Amino acid sequence: MSRRGARDYDEDDVRVRPSRKGTRPRTKDRPSHEDAESGLVVGVDRGRYTLLVGSGADERAVLSMKARELGRKSIVIGDEVALVGDTSGEPDSLARIVRVEARRTVLRRTADDTDPYERIIVANADQLAVVTALAEPEPRPRMVDRCLVAAYDAGLQPLLVLTKADLADPAPFLGSYAPLDVPYVVTQVEADGTIVGLDEVRDRLRGRRSVFVGHSGVGKSTLVNSLVPGAFRSVGVVNEVTGRGRHTSTSAVALRLPERAGWVIDTPGVRSFGLAHIDLARIINAFPDLEPGTADCPRGCTHDEPECALDAWVEGGHAGPAGRSRLDSLRRVLRARTGTTSGSGPDDDLD
Repeated sequence: MSRRGARDYDEDDVRVRPSRKGTRPRTKDRPSHEDAESGLVVGVDRGRYTLLVGSGADERAVLSMKARELGRKSIVIGDEVALVGDTSGEPDSLARIVRVEARRTVLRRTADDTDPYERIIVANADQLAVVTALAEPEPRPRMVDRCLVAAYDAGLQPLLVLTKADLADPAPFLGSYAPLDVPYVVTQVEADGTIVGLDEVRDRLRGRRSVFVGHSGVGKSTLVNSLVPGAFRSVGVVNEVTGRGRHTSTSAVALRLPERAGWVIDTPGVRSFGLAHIDLARIINAFPDLEPGTADCPRGCTHDEPECALDAWVEGGHAGPAGRSRLDSLRRVLRARTGTTSGSGPDDDLD
């Protein structure tokens, strides 16, 4: 048998082993989904997302899942997203979220001040309503301070909502926050169930996306149920022994106020509000009357040390007559972030 020369071979003589991964070439290109509809995330439950899609008479609730191409990217209440698939909102329909639009604001917290992993609570809100009871349970100023830090860092307008004013005078509590110029509303429940101050709360929420945050048992869900008829948020009770509330709401949800006057985002009751993710240098931005005085601060100044130039700035009258109390409030907020707040009482821990 004679040897075959190179020119005697053709393509039929080449043995090709089929690829286990198939013959379709891989590509990193993804569809642009230019025909995707826009939606607002109003509920999250075990990998399923409830969205509001459309407007006016065409508005509908659509159940969706996250597209694989989004990977581990989180989707939270308040996110504005693009979705494809079955967006009819009919029973048993399921759409697919393919894009999360850029977030304007992000409210975060960590489990504690050493936890490196931050949790996004809500996106695209513009107001943080810190709900605290004046009694039963006792107010925890340190927790309130931490919520204010988170609001300043996220660029949200803070609002103090004080409940149970029928059980305690709000003046002492409000006096400690007066230098911060934080707006507030005081409420109480009458014997017939009427909430005094509810109209003022509505006025503060009008036209905004407001996140409600607070300990369990402070009356947060009672307020939400009154503001949004049919919300049916679970109402907790206060343990007579510990003085603390029991967690009732287990997930955050966005609820539209009547007459489309704004949004309330109710969150589960929290017992701690870690701030490990927050850069201390950004907190001064929430004090525009003091910020110019940091120009002469030494490099790396925390604004809570003997070398800080803010003391001389305030003593020179540059921050006005309330300058000293404003500086004290700034440092109180900074210490809330670093965990060095001193004092005694029910808020000695992070709770």
